[in-house]
Amino acid sequence: MYRGYEAVIGIEIHVQLNTHSKIFCTDSTQFEAADNEHTSPVSVGMPGTLPVLNSRAVEFAIKTGLALGCQIRKKSVFARKNYFYPDLPKGYQISQYDQPICEHGQITFKVGDQSKTVSITRAHLEEDAGKSMHQGDFTMINYNRAGIPLLEIVTGPDMRTPQEAAEYGRTIRQIVRYLGVCDGNLEEGSMRCDCNVSVRKVGAEKFGTRTELKNINSFRFVEKAIEYEIERQIDLVERGEKVIQETRLWDPDKNKTFTMRTKEEAQDYRYFPDPDLLPLVVSEEMIQKMKSELPELPLARKARLITQHGLPEYDAEVLTTEIDLANYYEETAKVCGNPKGASNWIMTELLRELNNHNLGITSSPIAPRQLGQLITLIDKGTISGKIAKSVFIDMWKTGKDPEAIVKEKGLVQVSDPAAVEKIIDEVLAAHAQQVEDHKTGKKKNLFGFFVGAVMKASKGQANPELVNQILQKKLNG
Repeated sequence: MYRGYEAVIGIEIHVQLNTHSKIFCTDSTQFEAADNEHTSPVSVGMPGTLPVLNSRAVEFAIKTGLALGCQIRKKSVFARKNYFYPDLPKGYQISQYDQPICEHGQITFKVGDQSKTVSITRAHLEEDAGKSMHQGDFTMINYNRAGIPLLEIVTGPDMRTPQEAAEYGRTIRQIVRYLGVCDGNLEEGSMRCDCNVSVRKVGAEKFGTRTELKNINSFRFVEKAIEYEIERQIDLVERGEKVIQETRLWDPDKNKTFTMRTKEEAQDYRYFPDPDLLPLVVSEEMIQKMKSELPELPLARKARLITQHGLPEYDAEVLTTEIDLANYYEETAKVCGNPKGASNWIMTELLRELNNHNLGITSSPIAPRQLGQLITLIDKGTISGKIAKSVFIDMWKTGKDPEAIVKEKGLVQVSDPAAVEKIIDEVLAAHAQQVEDHKTGKKKNLFGFFVGAVMKASKGQANPELVNQILQKKLNG
């Protein structure tokens, strides 16, 4: 609630589908290319060219729609959306209008401790436009992006806070990355968010006039832009002024939105079926095939790790952030048979090193099998946890298996009671005064001193549990 008002928020997310070629021609979709390198008469809108639909883009659209609980239309239609910008030389964009490929879905996600369900009105295929770059009085156009396949996912007006909107965006990104249909790189424009925001008095049923916040490229900015827009609209209403339906842009440097253009209505685009493209007909067999290829989605996987692996919710949340991380964890846990141990090592040691070296989980020099073997060595008592950390660093640097490193460096944990007792006796004999101080109570907290001295004398190889047991008997018995 904001000063007696509530926000009404809907989001349109443009997901760039991870195909090798564009949606209606064979131009490459590679991001890192020289300006206008990946163009053809089709993508720059030359007269007389004809579009040919990319079947892979259709498969990705169906797969995403199924993951979002959408109904898949057996027959959908491509339309021409008429408007002219320099980066859209045909004068129209090929999109889907009244008959989209996916519709009537919903998605549930967590915002803090609360579950939130948002309806998916539609998800439709369309082509991207080119990119304008302004330099002084000149505008340069790069058509590499023109014709790249997009799936536009449109929600109902179901969100009420900037936090819900940002978390919805993160959830969509997580899902499309799990599916492998998009890399979710907001900085490169692989995902772009348009947010529709209006305000109304708390308890009112009628929606206020909405504004569209265009092309926001981070979820942090989604939150900030909506927050600003809510306050701006409330200020207008309270001054007795009207909120104008328009498209606005977010300026992250000034932390404010500004007018881009007056918002067009659907009729302004003069939609009509594209005469160069037949209706898209999808078979039930194709839908079932895409359904069979769906991975276990993040929310379901998180729930399974909590119930089957006994992980705390926080661990399961972190480990299912990315599908590759979740796969790494499950492979590690399978090798060592210690789910919580695998979680601890991945979330502390492994993720720290990956972050320090700016690496993704798939680039880890330590394989899941190797980390699982290291945890097994600890669980068997072959090495201590302290030694394991040094072995881990050697594994990271060399790529060697933990058993090989332990053998080479003679790091096997000393678990023979007689051998450990011998080391303890030598330490106690060398620190007779401290032994006396401990027994008379002259100095407190000396037990930790003796544990440290024994571990140092054994070069960290004495079994810590055994050290504690024998010391307790000798000092307190």
